[in-house]
Amino acid sequence: MAMNGELLDFKDIFQESRGAMLDGRLQILSEKFVFKNNKTGKIDTIANSDVSGIVWRRVARDNELKLTLKNGHIFKFDGFKDKEFERINSFVKSRYGMEVEQQELSGKGWNWGSVDFQGYEMQFDVGSKLSFEIPLSNVSQCTQSKDEVALEFHQNDDSELSLMEMRFYIPPSQDDSVDKVKEFHESVMAKADVLQVKGNAICIFQDLQCLTPRGRYDIRMYPKFIQLHGKTFDYKITYTSILRLFLLPHKDQRQIFFVVSLDPPLKQGQTRYHFLILLFYKEDDLFAELTLSDEEIEERFDGKLQKTMSGPMYEVVSRVVKHLVQRKITVPGSYKGVGGVQSITCTYKASSGFLYPLERGFMYVHKPPVHIRFDEIATVNFARGTTKINRSFDFEVETRSKGNYVFSNIERDQYAALYDFVSNKKLKIKNIGKGGINYDTMQESDDDDVHDPYMERMKQEAAARDEEDDDDDEESEDEDFQPTEQNENDVAEEFDSDAESSEEDESGKEEEDSEEEQKPKKRPKEKKVVKERTPKETGSRKRKAKKDPNAPKRPPSAYLQWLNDNRAKLKHENPGISITELSKLAGQQWSKVDRSVKEKYEQKYRKAKEVYEVSMREYKQSGGASTTSPPVKKAKSKPSSQNTGKVTTNTTPTKYKSKEFITESDSLSSSDSEEETKPKSSSKKAPPSPQADSEEESEAEQTPASSSEEEDEDDDSD
Repeated sequence: MAMNGELLDFKDIFQESRGAMLDGRLQILSEKFVFKNNKTGKIDTIANSDVSGIVWRRVARDNELKLTLKNGHIFKFDGFKDKEFERINSFVKSRYGMEVEQQELSGKGWNWGSVDFQGYEMQFDVGSKLSFEIPLSNVSQCTQSKDEVALEFHQNDDSELSLMEMRFYIPPSQDDSVDKVKEFHESVMAKADVLQVKGNAICIFQDLQCLTPRGRYDIRMYPKFIQLHGKTFDYKITYTSILRLFLLPHKDQRQIFFVVSLDPPLKQGQTRYHFLILLFYKEDDLFAELTLSDEEIEERFDGKLQKTMSGPMYEVVSRVVKHLVQRKITVPGSYKGVGGVQSITCTYKASSGFLYPLERGFMYVHKPPVHIRFDEIATVNFARGTTKINRSFDFEVETRSKGNYVFSNIERDQYAALYDFVSNKKLKIKNIGKGGINYDTMQESDDDDVHDPYMERMKQEAAARDEEDDDDDEESEDEDFQPTEQNENDVAEEFDSDAESSEEDESGKEEEDSEEEQKPKKRPKEKKVVKERTPKETGSRKRKAKKDPNAPKRPPSAYLQWLNDNRAKLKHENPGISITELSKLAGQQWSKVDRSVKEKYEQKYRKAKEVYEVSMREYKQSGGASTTSPPVKKAKSKPSSQNTGKVTTNTTPTKYKSKEFITESDSLSSSDSEEETKPKSSSKKAPPSPQADSEEESEAEQTPASSSEEEDEDDDSD
């Protein structure tokens, strides 16, 4: 709370509106009360000459200040502390000439008492104290029965809990000539906000085109509300729910939008319409006649409206609505785009529309309509467009409540005018940098020449990583696959089918061989011919080089340095958070870090990177990368069995083919050579040595033609 000689300023104050407590700011000046709603931006001004009484009382939320006006209307403001009573009382007493009355509420909880109607409010008293009160403007319907009256209330979407209905039982009166139930009902209906169509409308506009809600409607102006009558739906809009009126010209200068901002919105099932948008053509004319008498028009509108009016349709409709609703009409101000157009063609979400820079905010029409006030904008951002063909940019608006609006596909010709407008309105530009934005470059150069600091930094870091990987690849060799340098034991263990059998029991092997000889020989299945691939066809897949453990380590990026400094804080504020959620939260926090803090970490990273590059250069010159390569790992060969009594001799290493390079001729030749070496008459036979198998296989590889001839001879003998 701020205080000086001329006003009292309270920031965290709530106003009751149809069951919902809306936060805002209250100022008590010498000549008036001013309350500004933080959500809608609506300003309520109460002149001191209109105030008939001020009451201070203790309620559920701290203390409440109730203002009663001379016309019967009530304003309630909640959220005052106990110590603020003396300041308010002394200020009101010196400036307004009245004292703030302290009122004590009844806490008995009785549900019977007496009812008193004061202006636009019904008070329920228990004994001599007030128990509760009901603003009759919140009553949407009132029905009576034999001995009770039921009240239904308007619902507010901003309120989590809403009062739906109250019933009052009225005992019969001793005097038969007095009907207390009817009297109670009439007293409520006289001040209730019940939208009942009674009598003739003040003015009727037929077949007007609406964009939201879509369709054509007849608009009927009544003393308290506007009725929209369509083929399918009917809507009723109270004058008190209308916040603002806009009259916005279309880009083609032939059409014009009339926008009505609503709170609470229109409801159609689960759909909410916060804006009523009418579309007019400038060449269309309209003749309208008011049903009021000349005296009533003169008394109510002070000569601003006439009984009969004619002219452009948009002008007549907006003029009548303006004076009945008693709201000013907002039109585009000083902004002028390319060609003098006062709107910007852009895309919001999935639809194309028009963005209007106004004197106190931005208005987007029409699907969905968006109104953003300047006082609720935290930052704006000019971002490079995603498409190069259109040569466009994006305009992002971030509100103080963390809302984000992105208007994309804006032509680059509009950049200069929009940037100047935002600068003149003193809105904080998020990406302006130290030297400002050179929008001339964005206008005249190609898209590739537009400087994007974030993209440039990412490219530099990626190039540095690629350069480091290339250096490591040149310094290290592929040590994982060297088939020509392997010894015989390694090859036999991996490819030879008899290598594992050498460790088995000799007797068991002989029994298996004898059983196989007794069985008839089966012709081996023909294998599909697989064409042997050349190294050019297969391509030598480049394996990732192993990094040198002795080489200097690359410094962490600016983000990682910030994360290391704030990791403990994030874990403390979010106990039990997982690593994945912590990384996601850290990324979100990093995007919101102030530019000066980011620049500090960027400087640390650049200094560390310079030291790293110098160390890496000295390390390469000293030959450290070539002398510290790890030794080649060799596969361990299985020891041959010593209990078989056989002597195993080592042979010179031969080239072996892996499975994918064995051709049909190779398989056939090897099988035929094995059949020739086995005598058919013997029942037992010693297993062939690995040396003999390798020699037969090498022969088959060298003479594929001879093996095929032997196969033909065997077929003839069979």
